[in-house]
Amino acid sequence: MNLFWRILDLVIGGVFIVAGVIKIIHPLHFAYDISNYDAVPWAIGVRLAFYLPWLEVIAGVLLILRRFYAGALTVILGLTLVFIGATISARMRGIDISCGCFGHASDNLGFAWHLVMNFSILVAVFLLMRQVSRPRALA
Repeated sequence: MNLFWRILDLVIGGVFIVAGVIKIIHPLHFAYDISNYDAVPWAIGVRLAFYLPWLEVIAGVLLILRRFYAGALTVILGLTLVFIGATISARMRGIDISCGCFGHASDNLGFAWHLVMNFSILVAVFLLMRQVSRPRALA
Protein backbone atom coordinates (compact mmCIF):
# COMPACT_ATOMS: atom_id res chain seq x y z
CA MET A 1 0.00 0.00 0.00
CA ASN A 2 2.97 2.35 0.50
CA LEU A 3 3.51 2.28 -3.27
CA PHE A 4 0.00 3.65 -3.79
CA TRP A 5 0.67 6.65 -1.52
CA ARG A 6 4.03 7.28 -3.17
CA ILE A 7 2.47 7.24 -6.64
CA LEU A 8 -0.23 9.63 -5.42
CA ASP A 9 2.51 11.96 -4.09
CA LEU A 10 4.26 11.86 -7.45
CA VAL A 11 1.11 12.49 -9.47
CA ILE A 12 -0.18 15.40 -7.36
CA GLY A 13 3.29 16.92 -6.99
CA GLY A 14 3.90 16.50 -10.72
CA VAL A 15 0.60 18.15 -11.65
CA PHE A 16 1.46 21.20 -9.55
CA ILE A 17 5.02 21.38 -10.88
CA VAL A 18 3.88 21.21 -14.52
CA ALA A 19 1.06 23.71 -13.97
CA GLY A 20 3.41 26.09 -12.15
CA VAL A 21 6.20 25.89 -14.73
CA ILE A 22 3.78 26.61 -17.58
CA LYS A 23 2.59 29.74 -15.75
CA ILE A 24 6.15 30.80 -14.85
CA ILE A 25 7.05 30.71 -18.55
CA HIS A 26 4.02 32.87 -19.49
CA PRO A 27 3.23 35.05 -16.45
CA LEU A 28 1.30 37.71 -18.36
CA HIS A 29 -0.96 35.11 -19.93
CA PHE A 30 -1.65 33.84 -16.42
CA ALA A 31 -2.28 37.43 -15.25
CA TYR A 32 -4.94 37.75 -17.96
CA ASP A 33 -6.44 34.42 -16.86
CA ILE A 34 -6.64 35.73 -13.29
CA SER A 35 -8.16 38.97 -14.55
CA ASN A 36 -10.87 37.01 -16.38
CA TYR A 37 -12.22 35.80 -13.03
CA ASP A 38 -13.05 39.44 -12.25
CA ALA A 39 -12.30 38.82 -8.56
CA VAL A 40 -9.25 40.99 -7.89
CA PRO A 41 -7.91 44.26 -9.31
CA TRP A 42 -5.42 43.99 -12.18
CA ALA A 43 -2.46 45.05 -10.02
CA ILE A 44 -3.12 42.26 -7.54
CA GLY A 45 -3.73 39.76 -10.35
CA VAL A 46 -0.33 40.56 -11.87
CA ARG A 47 1.37 40.06 -8.52
CA LEU A 48 -0.46 36.76 -8.05
CA ALA A 49 0.57 35.69 -11.55
CA PHE A 50 4.23 36.08 -10.60
CA TYR A 51 3.88 34.54 -7.11
CA LEU A 52 1.38 31.66 -7.30
CA PRO A 53 3.21 29.58 -9.94
CA TRP A 54 6.35 29.50 -7.78
CA LEU A 55 4.25 28.47 -4.80
CA GLU A 56 2.78 25.63 -6.89
CA VAL A 57 6.20 24.43 -8.04
CA ILE A 58 7.75 24.59 -4.56
CA ALA A 59 4.79 22.78 -2.98
CA GLY A 60 4.91 20.11 -5.71
CA VAL A 61 8.65 19.58 -5.30
CA LEU A 62 8.37 19.38 -1.51
CA LEU A 63 5.54 16.86 -1.84
CA ILE A 64 7.60 14.65 -4.13
CA LEU A 65 10.71 14.97 -1.95
CA ARG A 66 8.56 14.43 1.16
CA ARG A 67 10.12 17.47 2.86
CA PHE A 68 7.83 19.71 4.91
CA TYR A 69 5.24 17.22 3.74
CA ALA A 70 2.29 18.39 5.83
CA GLY A 71 3.01 21.99 4.85
CA ALA A 72 3.18 21.11 1.15
CA LEU A 73 -0.12 19.26 1.42
CA THR A 74 -1.68 22.21 3.23
CA VAL A 75 -0.53 24.66 0.54
CA ILE A 76 -1.81 22.39 -2.23
CA LEU A 77 -5.10 21.98 -0.37
CA GLY A 78 -5.45 25.75 -0.02
CA LEU A 79 -4.62 26.42 -3.66
CA THR A 80 -7.06 23.76 -4.82
CA LEU A 81 -9.87 25.15 -2.64
CA VAL A 82 -9.21 28.66 -3.98
CA PHE A 83 -9.23 27.38 -7.58
CA ILE A 84 -12.52 25.54 -6.99
CA GLY A 85 -14.10 28.54 -5.28
CA ALA A 86 -12.96 30.99 -7.95
CA THR A 87 -14.15 28.73 -10.77
CA ILE A 88 -17.58 28.19 -9.23
CA SER A 89 -17.89 31.89 -8.38
CA ALA A 90 -17.07 32.93 -11.94
CA ARG A 91 -19.52 30.43 -13.35
CA MET A 92 -22.30 31.60 -10.99
CA ARG A 93 -21.68 35.18 -12.15
CA GLY A 94 -22.02 34.08 -15.77
CA ILE A 95 -18.33 34.46 -16.58
CA ASP A 96 -17.10 31.83 -19.03
CA ILE A 97 -13.42 31.49 -18.24
CA SER A 98 -10.37 29.46 -19.02
CA CYS A 99 -9.01 28.40 -15.66
CA GLY A 100 -5.40 29.03 -16.67
CA CYS A 101 -4.31 25.85 -14.89
CA PHE A 102 -2.09 24.64 -17.70
CA GLY A 103 -1.66 27.74 -19.84
CA HIS A 104 -2.96 27.47 -23.41
CA ALA A 105 -3.32 23.69 -23.06
CA SER A 106 -6.39 24.19 -20.86
CA ASP A 107 -8.07 26.91 -22.95
CA ASN A 108 -10.49 24.51 -24.63
CA LEU A 109 -11.40 22.51 -21.56
CA GLY A 110 -14.84 23.13 -20.14
CA PHE A 111 -16.12 24.01 -16.70
CA ALA A 112 -17.01 20.39 -15.87
CA TRP A 113 -13.50 19.16 -16.73
CA HIS A 114 -11.92 21.77 -14.46
CA LEU A 115 -14.21 20.82 -11.59
CA VAL A 116 -13.54 17.11 -12.04
CA MET A 117 -9.79 17.72 -12.09
CA ASN A 118 -9.85 20.02 -9.06
CA PHE A 119 -12.15 17.79 -7.02
CA SER A 120 -9.96 14.78 -7.89
CA ILE A 121 -6.93 16.65 -6.57
CA LEU A 122 -8.92 17.64 -3.50
CA VAL A 123 -9.86 14.01 -2.75
CA ALA A 124 -6.25 12.89 -3.31
CA VAL A 125 -4.92 15.56 -0.94
CA PHE A 126 -7.45 14.59 1.74
CA LEU A 127 -6.42 10.94 1.37
CA LEU A 128 -2.73 11.86 1.68
CA MET A 129 -3.44 14.04 4.72
CA ARG A 130 -5.40 11.23 6.34
CA GLN A 131 -2.58 8.78 5.64
CA VAL A 132 0.00 11.12 7.19
CA SER A 133 -2.08 11.70 10.33
CA ARG A 134 -2.57 7.97 11.02
CA PRO A 135 -0.65 6.74 14.04
CA ARG A 136 2.10 4.28 13.16
CA ALA A 137 2.33 0.93 14.89
CA LEU A 138 5.32 0.51 17.16
CA ALA A 139 7.98 -1.77 15.73
